[in-house]
Amino acid sequence: MDQHPADPYQRNCPSRQVLDRIGDRWTVLVVGALTQGPLRFSQLAARVDGVSQKMLTQTLRALERDGLVTRTVYPQVPPRVEYELTEAGVTLQEPLKALEEWATTHMPAILTARQQYDAVPTAEHTP
Repeated sequence: MDQHPADPYQRNCPSRQVLDRIGDRWTVLVVGALTQGPLRFSQLAARVDGVSQKMLTQTLRALERDGLVTRTVYPQVPPRVEYELTEAGVTLQEPLKALEEWATTHMPAILTARQQYDAVPTAEHTP
């Protein structure tokens, strides 16, 4: 194993993959939804408005692969499956909540900036 410290500014550093995962909007929303405790797939889909079944499945699988979410299947008919944050996933709650709060707090200013930017002819935006 590589003994060098993680450096996400280096293209081959695995920490970039971690940043890609935790910086993904669906990850932010799924982790936020699971903050209150375990949820079934349908409950997550209802809570995270706009996520497709495919995208939710992919996000949950990636979070499970990274050790951030556990998937528990209960042996009943029909089978019941719940998703829950692991200890590592719980540690993500605070930083992701901060991102969520930042986005909602700054959204009015961002919308204004977008309107101003979009009002300028595109030729003026090219490098």
